[in-house]
Amino acid sequence: MNEDLKVNLSGLPRDYLDAAAAENISAAVSSRVPAVEPEPELVVNPWDIVLCTSGTLISCENAIVVLIIFHNPSLRAPMFLLIGSLALADLLAGIGLIINFVFAYLLQSEATKLVTIGLIVASFSASVCSLLAITVDRYLSLYYALTYHSERTVTFTYVMLVMLWGTSICLGLLPIMGWNCLRDESTCSVVRPLTKNNAAILSVSFLFMFALMLQLYIQICKIVMRHAHQIALQHHFLATSHYVTTRKGVSTLAIILGTFAACWMPFTLYSLIADYTYPSIYTYATLLPATYNSIINPVIYAFRNQEIQKALCLICCGCIPSSLAQRARSPSDV
Repeated sequence: MNEDLKVNLSGLPRDYLDAAAAENISAAVSSRVPAVEPEPELVVNPWDIVLCTSGTLISCENAIVVLIIFHNPSLRAPMFLLIGSLALADLLAGIGLIINFVFAYLLQSEATKLVTIGLIVASFSASVCSLLAITVDRYLSLYYALTYHSERTVTFTYVMLVMLWGTSICLGLLPIMGWNCLRDESTCSVVRPLTKNNAAILSVSFLFMFALMLQLYIQICKIVMRHAHQIALQHHFLATSHYVTTRKGVSTLAIILGTFAACWMPFTLYSLIADYTYPSIYTYATLLPATYNSIINPVIYAFRNQEIQKALCLICCGCIPSSLAQRARSPSDV
C-alpha cells in the first residue's frame, strides 16, 4: 500500500518513468564515450594552384638558361653574367612559389611562412635589380662602345652583381629578422606576413628603378637611332631601310619596357594603397601578372640572344643551323 502511494505521488505512470530512466542512463554513457570528430577537409585555393603552376613553369624555363650559361665557357662576357643572374633570380622565385604552396597546405608554421616570404622577396628583388643591371650594361655597351670590352667593364659587372644580390638578400632577411606582422595583424600589408612599411619600401624602390630604366632606355633609343643613321650613310642605304631598322630597335625597347611595366606596375601600386583588410582576390589578381614577368624574361633576354641560341641548338641537336650561324647583328638587336 505504501509502495503504491509513493509511485502515485509522482503523478506519472510507471512506464513513463522507466523510459525516462533509460534515457538518462544512455545519456550518461554517451557522455563518457569521446565523440569522434570528422577530419577537416583540405580546401585548396584555386589561385594558389595557379601560382604554383606559374612557379613550376618559371623554374623549368629559367633552369635551362642557367644550365646553358653555366656549362658553356664561352658565355662569360658581362652581358651573359647578368643574364645568368636574372635567370638564377627567376629560378629561385619559381622555387619560392612552389615551396609557398607546399608549406601553406602541408607544413603550416610561422617559421615556414617567414622563410618562404623571405625567399620570394629576395628572389624577385634580385630579378628586378638584374633587369636594371642589364639595362645599365646595354647603355654602357653603346655609349662606351670602344672601351666596353675592357677589364674595367668586367670588374664593374662583378661589383653590380655583388651589390644587387647583397641588397636583395638583405631585403629577404628583413621579415625573418623580425620585421613582420605575425604579432600585430593591424600592421600587415596585402602580402602577409610583410608589414605595410616593408611593402611600401619595396614598392617605392621598384618605382625608382623603373624610372631609372625608363631614362636609360630613352638614351639607348637615341644612341640606336644615331648609329642606324650613321650605318645607313656609310653603306648608302635608302632612307626607308634606315627608318625600318630604327623603328625595329625602338619597338624592341618599347616591348621590353612595356612588358616589365605591365607585369609589375599593378601589384606595385596596389601594395601602396591597400592593406590586409582588402579582399585577397585583388592581391592574387595583381600578383599573378608579376610572376608572368619571370616567365617572359628568358624569352626576351636569353632565347633571343644569338650565342645562347647556338648553345641551345648544340645541346638539343648537336649542330648550329646555317641561318643562325650566318646571321649578322643589326642596330635593332638591343
